Amino acid sequence: MAFRSVCFPQFLRSLVGPGCSKAGACRYFAPRAASASKQACDPPSYRDDENADVDWENLGFSAVQTDFMYIMKCSKDENFVQRQLSRYRNIEFNPSAGVLNYGQGIFEGLKANRKEDGSLLLFRPDQNAIRMKIGAERMCMPSPSIDQFIEAVKQTALANKRWVPPPRKGSLYIRPLLIGSGPVLGIAPAPEYMFLTYASPVGNYFKQGNAPLNLYVEEELIRASPGGAGGVKSISNYAPVVKALIRARSQGFSDVLYLDSVNKKYLEELSASNIFIIKGNVIATPPTSGTILPGITRKSIIDIAYDLGYQRKKLLEFDDQVEERAISVDELIDADEVFCTGTAVGVGSVGSVTYRGRRIQFKVGECSVCQELGSTLVGIQTGQIEDKKYWIIKIP
Repeated sequence: MAFRSVCFPQFLRSLVGPGCSKAGACRYFAPRAASASKQACDPPSYRDDENADVDWENLGFSAVQTDFMYIMKCSKDENFVQRQLSRYRNIEFNPSAGVLNYGQGIFEGLKANRKEDGSLLLFRPDQNAIRMKIGAERMCMPSPSIDQFIEAVKQTALANKRWVPPPRKGSLYIRPLLIGSGPVLGIAPAPEYMFLTYASPVGNYFKQGNAPLNLYVEEELIRASPGGAGGVKSISNYAPVVKALIRARSQGFSDVLYLDSVNKKYLEELSASNIFIIKGNVIATPPTSGTILPGITRKSIIDIAYDLGYQRKKLLEFDDQVEERAISVDELIDADEVFCTGTAVGVGSVGSVTYRGRRIQFKVGECSVCQELGSTLVGIQTGQIEDKKYWIIKIP
């Protein structure tokens, strides 16, 4: 495709499509600084069909500044109506913004993968939109509609298309944020909210790549407690896990596995992913009953397991089962396989778990159930396996 010398506003309108000239629809804006404004109207310095200057072979999981982000705002008790596609930039907040003072914010994470034909594939963005609406209700925030959420994700992916890694080299990680941006001094919902979506190319979440994980069972610090916000993707859930995570990594562990806050006996989840165990022909995972995030990858793996012959545990007894129930540390120690799931992690096999000084090892490798489930999921996400469940949204 030849280089197109167009002003950025014209270029972005072509991305968004017709119908965005109406009031309350998409518009492009740039930072107020004169130099930034001038740059905004210069033609792109790249062809829109070429890749960014990135070492795709050594792509890790860290923030990379891309080209554009997508913003919507609304006041309390109103709907998100005005959409803005902006250059990737810093944003400003009032010092008394709800998100800065009281942590009123939630986020999502999903990926876009590139097919051989150059098109982009989004995996179940409607589920992220639904989960954000549930989280927003818990945090007393308005939220974009499902259609608005999906449109924001699409436009963010399209505007940053050159940052999507080549097939099998990684993904474009898309991060939608919903935050209380308006000023509030007392504990109360913010008067104004911002929905912002940005993206970054990523590779493997863990530094060891696809190597099996070594987990540490944390007994002192907890991730969430009953009645709290552990079951939604609140920003306040993640800073508290950093201390335990740093301590574990300094001792050579990949991640931390947290226990329930009441009995300190039952498995909850990792720092940013759900946990599964396999014993014989039974796959089990803790229920998402308020303290555990209902992961979309978790949900998808359960569905894939059903397709592969595993059955829901009901009145009838089957040889191959999938169970959602409380799992004790003792059951973990006795498991055949252990794996974790998450958008960033994918499906990660666990090679060992250390509990009270004892290291327990588990089956990993080509013949594992984890490998079969994970390869099926990746095949669907990347278009190599037919999507019979309508999980994929294709962006041309």
